[in-house]
Amino acid sequence: MIRLCKPLFVFSGLCLFAAGVLADEPGITWPAGWEVEPLNNNAPQVSRQRAVKTDADGNQVMVMELTMTQVEAGHQVNLQGVLLEMRKSIQKDFFQGGYQSVCNKVHAARLGSLEALETTCTITENGRHVLSQTLVAAVKADKAYVLSYAGQAEAYKASSDEIVAARNSLKL
Repeated sequence: MIRLCKPLFVFSGLCLFAAGVLADEPGITWPAGWEVEPLNNNAPQVSRQRAVKTDADGNQVMVMELTMTQVEAGHQVNLQGVLLEMRKSIQKDFFQGGYQSVCNKVHAARLGSLEALETTCTITENGRHVLSQTLVAAVKADKAYVLSYAGQAEAYKASSDEIVAARNSLKL
């Protein structure tokens, strides 16, 4: 099984747009049966929340993470540029692990009530689809949000309704 944690959330460092004081954390209703993992938010300007779906043997099959970063007053976030850098970093990490990845074009989407940009990558090994990962990013006033979800190919497909419900539940 492919370990999901490291390459799937390498984007965390790329989300650090600026420093500031963190306000209320965004709200999300995690899918039933997913384990919410406590995260150490080492930087006061960043809020991270994560939930993991496991199979009957306790192996991670899906991971979903929501990151909110405080944006410095007056700073204009190049959302497309950030998303492209995140995608490039993910592709590089998978390539170094011996996998191939193909990502669709960054396109308009919704993140909760916000206009957002989104891209999805399909990760293969020897031509076999093994993982999928989606990155969704949005900016609202002085905060930038990234929702990333990834999982084994079958689990990703089977979890689509849960993912949509979690995305729609967002209070940003």
